[in-house]
Amino acid sequence: MRKFFRCIFTFILFAVFHFSATAQAVVDSTVAQKGKLTFSGYVDAFYFANLNNPKSQKNLGSSGFERAFDQRAGQFQVGLVQTKIGYSSSKVDAVMDLTFGNNADLGNYGNLIGPLGRGTTALAIKQAYITYKATEKLSFTMGQFGTHIGYEVIDAPLNYNYSLSNLFNNGPFYHVGLKANLAISDKFGLMAGVVNGVDNMYDNNKAKAVIAQAFISPAEGWNVYLNWIGSDESSTRQDSTGYFSLFDLTTTYQVTEKFFVGLNAAYGSQKGDYQGLTPYYSKALNWGGVALYSNVKFSDMAGLGIRAEVFDNTSGVRFLRNTLADTGTDVFSFTITPNFTLADGMIMLKPELRIDSFKKIAGAGNEGSQQFEDSKGNFTKNSQTTIGMAAVFKF
Repeated sequence: MRKFFRCIFTFILFAVFHFSATAQAVVDSTVAQKGKLTFSGYVDAFYFANLNNPKSQKNLGSSGFERAFDQRAGQFQVGLVQTKIGYSSSKVDAVMDLTFGNNADLGNYGNLIGPLGRGTTALAIKQAYITYKATEKLSFTMGQFGTHIGYEVIDAPLNYNYSLSNLFNNGPFYHVGLKANLAISDKFGLMAGVVNGVDNMYDNNKAKAVIAQAFISPAEGWNVYLNWIGSDESSTRQDSTGYFSLFDLTTTYQVTEKFFVGLNAAYGSQKGDYQGLTPYYSKALNWGGVALYSNVKFSDMAGLGIRAEVFDNTSGVRFLRNTLADTGTDVFSFTITPNFTLADGMIMLKPELRIDSFKKIAGAGNEGSQQFEDSKGNFTKNSQTTIGMAAVFKF
């Protein structure tokens, strides 16, 4: 009898363990089918002193576009607060990337007015898109997503330097539309899409912008991105007289485990009635620039990044110009940014020194028409040096 009960007990234990394992497998399979939910974000704060000691306490010059986000000097500020929710499964990806703060508003500068003519909660949307994975190699994305143009991004933890380049400041920040991605192989991919113009939530005419990208990886650790956007941005004429075109090259190379280099070059043109702004340019005018990046990792907690950039807008067609002299300009910028990582990678400290040197406006009577203001509020400086530090917490 004991033997019988021992057999029954053994059978019951086996059945329980088998059922548990089967149930866990079903649960794991169900979870895999449902996908994975992720939650991340960051907050950054900074302080920069301007050695010109400008009366207005601003790092901005005569055009108001000399710096993208770190616009004020001598003040502690919160840059951006991000909350990012992602969902990923075998067939669908979805991203809800919400940001708040001064930098969030500046990043959505083409979306300042809501449909009722007042402020808009859409300023909080940095990205909101859905990706359908048609096959392992082909996917379609629709919604608002960050631009493919350029080397740098809005997210402070992802850039080695804290302040942003002139190329970033004068290129698109985001797009609203539809794009297709084709990953032909690990070494080659293509993207093409249709979006609502350049940095606009709402298009200012019926024409749509076309975006494109080609990705190439010629060797291990070397990535090359060839990018383009073209759009009729005219708001008063409908005959493509306000056409905007931008070609962009971004490439990175991991030279060694500790040494990394990158390059961003852009060449743009525009003419006519660009987004309804004046003046009207009867022929295409060009602008562009090149930025070189390098960073070295000393340890898991410390590194150093350097950026050198030239940006040419002598045609005066982009926003970065000398408005006092009513002329275009060009600038050389040099930025050095050590990086320190604390608290198991959750806190990043970025002390930074940056020098911006603009073309000097020569000639009698132009002493007060330079790019930057002095301590008396007069625009007598054609260069500025800022020094400070940013703290970034990410999770």
